[in-house]
Amino acid sequence: MEPLKFSLITSGCKLNYSEYSTIKRKLLKLGYTYVSSSSANIYIINTCCLTKHAEKDLFLLIRNIKKTNKKAYIILLGCFPQKLYKTKNYNIKNVNLMIGTKEKFSLPYYLKLNNKNKIYVSNIKKYNSYNSSVSFDETRTRSFLKIQDGCDYKCSYCPIPNLRGRSRSENIYNIIKTIKKLALLNIKEIVLTGINIGKFVNFGFNKNKYDLFYLLNKIETKIKYQIRIRISSIEPNLLNNRIINLISKSKIFVPHFHLPLQSGSQVILKKMKRMYKVKNYIKCVKQIFHLIPEACVGTDIIVGFPGEKEYNFLETYKLLKSLELAYIQVFPYSEREDTEAYLMKETITTTQRYKRSKIIRLLSKNKTKNFYLKNLFKTSIVLFEKQNKNGYIFGFTETYIRSKTKWNPNLINKFKEVKLLKIDNYNKMECQIL
Repeated sequence: MEPLKFSLITSGCKLNYSEYSTIKRKLLKLGYTYVSSSSANIYIINTCCLTKHAEKDLFLLIRNIKKTNKKAYIILLGCFPQKLYKTKNYNIKNVNLMIGTKEKFSLPYYLKLNNKNKIYVSNIKKYNSYNSSVSFDETRTRSFLKIQDGCDYKCSYCPIPNLRGRSRSENIYNIIKTIKKLALLNIKEIVLTGINIGKFVNFGFNKNKYDLFYLLNKIETKIKYQIRIRISSIEPNLLNNRIINLISKSKIFVPHFHLPLQSGSQVILKKMKRMYKVKNYIKCVKQIFHLIPEACVGTDIIVGFPGEKEYNFLETYKLLKSLELAYIQVFPYSEREDTEAYLMKETITTTQRYKRSKIIRLLSKNKTKNFYLKNLFKTSIVLFEKQNKNGYIFGFTETYIRSKTKWNPNLINKFKEVKLLKIDNYNKMECQIL
């Protein structure tokens, strides 16, 4: 019998990466061997289909695998198979096994089944269970810990509720226990991630509601290890003053906030069915800097949404320019069939979408440089990573400044106080160990 050698490939969000790592560990425990893609006989792809580009990359990847290995057994997990649930059109060339969002954590079980049914996808809207996920391995200093999954919001452009299901959360006790385990494994930074982490909620035996603030406060009081924690993307209407205030005084949570804006035009925000107004977003950013002047704030923007006139785009541009942001992640609008926006008229041409993306990317580059200049000659704490790149070792400050110094293996996975000295041509900060 041929050895069970698998290659696991993931794309998309940090949540996908935490799940990829969990699935990988399950297979290793059962005797499967993890290998590079060139020598595998089983290829497992944890999919993303949030954009057309992600799907295009997926089909290209499948073709390339088959070119390299004609005998490859290809498995698709998660969002892409789940997308096909409505039409039941699972006949994708060169794919041997399709496993949906609910079923993917049972991959080892489906691999053992020797029957003709190669499609295991069910209605995610009826799924209420929670699957714990965390990423860690010996090559990384950072771990992604999933604390929440799914989303109950109805943003008109977003297919996620149809791919991931309803909002549901990890147990608080499990989160605390996992953070302690990661600390003992010498992980120095943990990113709390989810689809909509601001909607984190647990209910106690007394039916009390324990929200994200309660969880963060619990972590702050229970975790005594030398470790730092980042909160991943959080909706601006869910980032309240209690959370900001807690982070402003925290010895564990870093002052880094990723607040998706999506559009600076109130008209477009309304069409997107976002849960806040432009004025609320501005107020939230101002409150962050009022309590934490050194904070790093980044955002997401979608350009070219149906009906986005030139003046709507300029509203977004002017707002972004006025805000004290450290970076902007920009995405050209991508039509997704199972969304309300897909049926909207007044579509924007692809050329115009990419033109607007380029303008925002240039603005983001300038914003990042200005944020770095603001921090020039200041002292900070960098957690150095495990790779030697062209004679340098890299790491991030608490405020997400990518920093580098001359390669020294003794710095690996260590917190070091540094002085930020110089910005290189690639927007990396050269630093000196103090």
